Amino acid sequence: KVIGRALDAGYIPISVLVEKKQMEENEETQEVLARFENTGTSIFTAEFAVLTQLTGFKLTRGMLCALKRRPLEDFRKLCEGKNRIAILEDVMNPTNVGAIFRSAAAMHMDAVLLTSGCSNPLYRRASRVSMGTVFQVPWTFLPNDEQYVELLRQLRFKTAAMALCDDSVSIDHPSLRQEEKLAIILGTEGGGLAKSTIEQCDYTVRIPMSHGVDSLNVAAASAVMFWELGRES
Repeated sequence: KVIGRALDAGYIPISVLVEKKQMEENEETQEVLARFENTGTSIFTAEFAVLTQLTGFKLTRGMLCALKRRPLEDFRKLCEGKNRIAILEDVMNPTNVGAIFRSAAAMHMDAVLLTSGCSNPLYRRASRVSMGTVFQVPWTFLPNDEQYVELLRQLRFKTAAMALCDDSVSIDHPSLRQEEKLAIILGTEGGGLAKSTIEQCDYTVRIPMSHGVDSLNVAAASAVMFWELGRES
């Protein structure tokens, strides 16, 4: 699925490494490989034990593909025509980055912007956890980590910081869904958003909790927030 979505998005393949058994017996694998015909893509095969030794891990689906990266798009151009975007501030775990992209794709977010401290969405684990949605959701890195809230304001976005603050509003606050252009800002694992980021934002938003739980994993929090924003009134 991940490789297929990358090809659907127009990414150019360089080479493929496939388990021989998968190549011979798996119809889904055969369908993906058929797409490489007449593309000049190198296709390498080997037994499962050899692939494990080569890669250092077990290929659970039996296939790896190397593709050419695309040049990163300027964030201003990427934000044109977008009304709901997610901002990731120093989210370092590639699993979380991938999971956030999957939620963003499923719950109608228009784009994802990342600060320089984030794990790259095209890192193998991030793209796999995302189920290939990193190839579908528009994304790029922000040019200035310290001033990005002001840059978003210049593009007419209101900003909502997800943070555990006493003066926060609930995620179902009606003003949030009424904003024409809204950027949801999510912080790093553990430490959350920088204090300076929270102070610059138009809203501070908190998910109501019970049983003494004070916060959710950043990927889980993103899914809850994206769903709430897309919910009909």
